[in-house]
Amino acid sequence: MSVLHDLAATIQSRKGADPDTSWTAKLFAKGPEKCAEKFGEEAIEAIIEAVKGDRQKLASEAADVLYHLLVMLAARDVTLADVEAELARREGTSGIAEKAARG
Repeated sequence: MSVLHDLAATIQSRKGADPDTSWTAKLFAKGPEKCAEKFGEEAIEAIIEAVKGDRQKLASEAADVLYHLLVMLAARDVTLADVEAELARREGTSGIAEKAARG
C-alpha cells in the first residue's frame, strides 16, 4: 500500500469519530462544504509557495493539499480508488483531447 492509500484509509476510519479527538472527524462534522472550503484554502497556500519557489514549504503545503483533497472526497463518498479509476481511464489520452471531449 502507498502512503496515500494509508492516509485515505485513516481518513475513512475517522468518519463518525468524536470531533473532539480527531481533526479529520472535526472537518467531517462541519460538513462537505467546509471540507471543500478547507481544501481550497490549502490549495491557495500551495500556489503561494510555488510562486515563491521554496521547495520545502511547497512540499509541506502540497502534503496539506493532498490530505484535504482526500477529506473532501471522502465527505462526498468519493474514494481514492474512484479517482485512480478515472486517471486510468484517461491514461494514454492526450490532455488536449481529453479536455475537448468534456465540452
